[in-house]
Amino acid sequence: MLNAAIIAIRATIVTLVLTGILYPLMMTGLAQSLFPDRANGSLIKDEHGQIVGSSLIGQNFDQPAYFWPRPSAAGDKGYDPTSSGGSNLGATSQKLRDRITGDLARLTEANPDAKGPVPIELVTASASGLDPHLSPQAASWQVSRIARARGVASERVQQIVEAESEGRDLGVFGEKRVNVLLLNLALDRRFGRAEQHAAR
Repeated sequence: MLNAAIIAIRATIVTLVLTGILYPLMMTGLAQSLFPDRANGSLIKDEHGQIVGSSLIGQNFDQPAYFWPRPSAAGDKGYDPTSSGGSNLGATSQKLRDRITGDLARLTEANPDAKGPVPIELVTASASGLDPHLSPQAASWQVSRIARARGVASERVQQIVEAESEGRDLGVFGEKRVNVLLLNLALDRRFGRAEQHAAR
């Protein structure tokens, strides 16, 4: 009995050291040396070197001079990375319908010069609630509002959408997309921060 207990304790210690200490340290070291940016959260800095977010996690923008992301059901106010998840509301949910109807009215009012109907992704949350991307079409739909708020030509804002658009991964996986945070940072680099335009 004692011999079996000693063997079990030894196996537990060896397993703990290998899988709980050595393996995580080795993987962390490899990640930090081969992919330091990704290993540290794919953080994005502004022109002053201040961290403004991650390229992997969506955040809310609601000023007219910025591109707006998809809605979020993550947390009470949305965009909460500690509460990632969808709303779990089904197609027959009145609460979901009311929320979408309200978003449609808000988007239509804020984008009176936009061409075509409101893109579906601007009124539907992603499964995680933290999707940082939009399709180039959903970004382009917002161009006229941003151009008006910043006092620039729509073509100049559209050029930023095209410059920041990403293709399919390896040419075949996923869809074309644009990162909303990177897009908004590109707007600030080109035209200045939104507060400067609001003060005019």
